[in-house]
Amino acid sequence: MKPQLDQDHGRHLYREMLRIRRFEERCVELYSVEKIRGFLHLYIGEEAVAVGVMQTLGLEDAVVATYREHGHALARGVTADSIMAEMFGKLEGCSRGRGGSMHLFDARTRFYGGNAIVGGGLPIAVGLALADKLQEREHATVCFFGEGAVAEGEFHESLNLAALWDLPVLFCCENNLYAMGTALERSESEIELTLKAASYEMPAWSVDGMDVLAVEAAAHRAVEAIRAGGGPYFLEMRTYRFRAHSMYDPELYRDKSEVAAWKQRDPLVLFERQLREFAFIDDAAVAAVEAEVADEIDAAVEFAEAGTLEPIEDLTRFVYHESTP
Repeated sequence: MKPQLDQDHGRHLYREMLRIRRFEERCVELYSVEKIRGFLHLYIGEEAVAVGVMQTLGLEDAVVATYREHGHALARGVTADSIMAEMFGKLEGCSRGRGGSMHLFDARTRFYGGNAIVGGGLPIAVGLALADKLQEREHATVCFFGEGAVAEGEFHESLNLAALWDLPVLFCCENNLYAMGTALERSESEIELTLKAASYEMPAWSVDGMDVLAVEAAAHRAVEAIRAGGGPYFLEMRTYRFRAHSMYDPELYRDKSEVAAWKQRDPLVLFERQLREFAFIDDAAVAAVEAEVADEIDAAVEFAEAGTLEPIEDLTRFVYHESTP
């Protein structure tokens, strides 16, 4: 069942997805002129997943994401300023400029990464959920990971313990069909991912990850059950990344026709069409949202440009424990 959609909520969902799309498009431009260095993994095409799931969370819930996490961070409430400054390697970034694209972190919003290790966020999410349960807090933890992570030992260990201990965690698998350049059917003997989760005795089902309302409805159902003591849940979001795995990827593993076919289901285009059918949005409203988002991103780039590089004498700080200011 899809959630009730009114004009304000519809425009909010559309704006959030547009923020992610335009933010990352600007990142491509900045990467090409070497303002952003290191690795850059884009989320374009998968925006409906992050935006839909985040609608179900409260401020005290925790989020753990992957190295393709700009969209999760923006949708969670991490500011565009601090994310862009992090990409620029500036002290004003959410990880003091030390993490870069793959290691966004923001304690204020309980956004615990940004993790460059495939499957590395799963044990962290289990630990966060265990802490909430032991301290009798009615919080939920959401863990995003790609389908490539299901082949990792951390996936099986984490789901086993989460089910065994009945932990309040939502495992959100973003199945975009390719682990870097390896298609799912070339690396997994069982490609029905929900069966893997179900083998650990937890509810699991697949969702159209290109439909933000379907994502929101599924996540709402799962998170409500988790809060009620229903233990862990698993959602497989069937989605697609429109860009290559990373900026260095020649993308020889998939046909252009396949990419073009998936772009016919662009979550932004589909949802804008829905909003127009409901008369919730028109050309003027779209232009206004575009202008608002453009202003936010321009300001973020300006903020990052004016940021501060960490002094060389601080190079060894935080190698061992040190409290942040």
